[in-house]
Amino acid sequence: MNRLKLPHWLAKFVAGMGGCGLFAVAFLDSSVLSFPFVTDALMIELSLENPARMPYYAAMAALGSLVGSIWLYLLAKKGGEEFFERRAGTQAMKVKEWTQKHAFLTVFIPSILPPPFPFKVFILAEGVFQVPMKTFVLGLLLGRWPRYLAEGILAARYGEGVLRFLMAHGSMSVASIVVTIIAVYVASRWLSSHCHATK
Repeated sequence: MNRLKLPHWLAKFVAGMGGCGLFAVAFLDSSVLSFPFVTDALMIELSLENPARMPYYAAMAALGSLVGSIWLYLLAKKGGEEFFERRAGTQAMKVKEWTQKHAFLTVFIPSILPPPFPFKVFILAEGVFQVPMKTFVLGLLLGRWPRYLAEGILAARYGEGVLRFLMAHGSMSVASIVVTIIAVYVASRWLSSHCHATK
C-alpha cells in the first residue's frame, strides 16, 4: 500500500487494520481532526488492493464518518452555537435558515459531496438547531455510503487516476453534483405540487 503517496505511518496503519483502520480515520476526520481527501484516498487504495471487499470498506468508512459526526452533533446540541457561529462566519445566518427549512438536505448534500465542499459546519448546524437524530443519521448514511461505494467502484474500474481526478477537479465535481441535486429537488417539489393541484 501507499501507491497514492499517503503518509507512511497512515498507509502502514490502515494496511494492518484494513476496514477498521478506515473506520478510525473516517471517525477522526468527521470529528476532532480534518484529513481532506485522506479517507477518500484510503477508500480508493483499499479498493485497488482488494476489489472484492470494496462494499465492506465503503460501509466501514460510512460508519466511521457517522460515529464521528454523531459525536460532533451531540456536542453542538449541548451548546455549540457560539462555536458554530465562529466556524460559519458571515454565512451563519444563511446556514441557520437553510437548516431550519431543509433539515435532511443540510446533512445529505455535504455528506455525498467530495472535498473541498465544507462538511463540519453543517454537522454543527444540525446539532445546534436541534434537527432530530433520525433525520440526521438517515441523511448522513444516504450520502456517505453511496459516495464511498462510488469511489470504490470507480477505483476498481479505472485505477489510481480516480483520486488524482478528484484532487485536480474537486470543485468542478462538487458544482456538478450540487446542480444535479438541486435540479432533482426542484423537479420533485414541482411534480408534488402539480399532482396536488390536479387532484
